[in-house]
Amino acid sequence: MRNRNVLISGASVAGPALAYWLHRHGFTPTVVERAPALRDGGHAVDFRGRAHLSVLRRMGVLPALERARTGTGATWYVNDAGRPLAKLPADLFAGDLEVLRGDLSRILYEATRQSTEYVFGDSVASLAEDADGVDVTFERAAPRRFDLVIGADGPHSTTRRLAFGPEERYVRHLGVYCAIFTTANHLGLDHTGHAYRTAGRLVAMYSARGNTEAKALFYFASPHLGLDRRDTARQQDLLAERFAGNGWQSDHLLREMRHAPDFYFDAVGQVRMDSWSRGRVALVGDAAYCPSSLSGMGSGLAVVGAYVLAGELAAACGDHRVAFARYEREMRAYAEGCQEMGDGIAKLMVPGSHLVAALLNRYYRVMPYLPGRKLPARMARRAAENVTLRDYPAPVVR
Repeated sequence: MRNRNVLISGASVAGPALAYWLHRHGFTPTVVERAPALRDGGHAVDFRGRAHLSVLRRMGVLPALERARTGTGATWYVNDAGRPLAKLPADLFAGDLEVLRGDLSRILYEATRQSTEYVFGDSVASLAEDADGVDVTFERAAPRRFDLVIGADGPHSTTRRLAFGPEERYVRHLGVYCAIFTTANHLGLDHTGHAYRTAGRLVAMYSARGNTEAKALFYFASPHLGLDRRDTARQQDLLAERFAGNGWQSDHLLREMRHAPDFYFDAVGQVRMDSWSRGRVALVGDAAYCPSSLSGMGSGLAVVGAYVLAGELAAACGDHRVAFARYEREMRAYAEGCQEMGDGIAKLMVPGSHLVAALLNRYYRVMPYLPGRKLPARMARRAAENVTLRDYPAPVVR
């Protein structure tokens, strides 16, 4: 077995999942994460279909995820007064298993922390590859040398920028911005969500963690604004400007936003790349093929990609050139199919005109009675299951 010593950048979903499988196959993973600790915020993520659940079951984390599931049922579109207008079924959003992203990250970390070195509060600063390995410098820690480097650091991947080039080459803006944060469940939502849509804007709330809290979401249509991703104050000011006087719970949530411990703001986009590897560096999850946060496919795609990448490295006895090529061959069509699910959703979420918004609200009102009412959920499931998972070499017993 060659190239056993592997650095993974990113400790959210793809990174810990990859670390799990690399260790099982006899590699030595190290995970570096810019945040000082696990990130607890974020939206609910879902898994659907045989492929997603099979990987989670093989990892042994499915029971813990079942215990942490949100249990969220149908989501209701409401009017300005909060009166329900249209009901969207749970399987359209939640799939077979829905958990908060923070809970997913914690469970994956707990499954790997005994077998993986985690370095929090640091980030890769430079990569220098030669024939035998990669010299890595960090923002804080001393330089180290690794056999391989894997970027699992999301759509704004530092690893991708260092190894492949500027972000703008690969990230495609879908014309929508998103903000999410934790707030009090002041509406008393019981395992459900409410959403209010106006032209170019959408505000939503759904209950979380046994109805003890809620997640607030804001979406608005906009060309790319070029905001500093770390300037939270400017992001909140912009959101307040865009949604002031918007109606329903908008103003109340904007006030609560200022005190949120986990405010998150970003453009909704996809990552499109011709190749996910370059030399001894490869990418997995959102860093390589982010389907957008609106697709409902990102976390499932990440755990499947981690399983395949680690498996191909094991099957190739650590030969990264063979393994990276096979990883792309196994995952390319699957990733592109998941990305297609996110392409048209942005315009449906935040239509640009009042007329289209009103028509969509009326459509959702009658959708439960239409013959094709289950088609969107079926399409999502078909995309999620459109991969055949190989059985890789037996786990290494240590």
